[in-house]
Amino acid sequence: MPILPVQRDLYPPGLLEALARGAPPVSVGLSTDARWLAFYTLSRREKDLMRRLEAAKLPFYSPLVRRRLHSAGGRARASYVPLFPGYVFAAVDEEQRRTALATNTISRCIAIADPLSLVHDLRSIQRLIEHDAPMTPESRIEPGHRVRVRSGPLLGLEGEVIRRSGGERLLVAVRFLNQGASIELEDVDVERL
Repeated sequence: MPILPVQRDLYPPGLLEALARGAPPVSVGLSTDARWLAFYTLSRREKDLMRRLEAAKLPFYSPLVRRRLHSAGGRARASYVPLFPGYVFAAVDEEQRRTALATNTISRCIAIADPLSLVHDLRSIQRLIEHDAPMTPESRIEPGHRVRVRSGPLLGLEGEVIRRSGGERLLVAVRFLNQGASIELEDVDVERL
């Protein structure tokens, strides 16, 4: 299978930089009634959505970071994965939002309450990525939090986090049929209730 070129994670180029400087939204191609939304994508469809948004010329940002993996033979490989799995941030008006929803890659749209803070935070993340600073997403899921499994054979089950095992693993207690069991899940496989 051929290796794909690096996916563009920002469209149009310079969008965040211009907005962080205080440039008027119209000067960077945003419509006058555009608002920032977080598109929560279907599982593993972030890059597909980004390609479709770029083809439709809709402004977006979804930071991609390099992940280095080693195969069983010891060969090092690099791939680019979303820093925030499942999310693509876009500045769109209502018509553009409907265009994005027509891609059939979006599960739901989440309105951003403070767009200025979002732009500032995204620009900071972009600068860290440009300087090749090693980054991993940090979850706010801690022991004691109630969670719901959002993928896999246990989809929909709810439980409570007992402890974190390593950086990305959670030990979750799940109750069903008046019994209980604990399972170890990836951080990305659960959502906080």
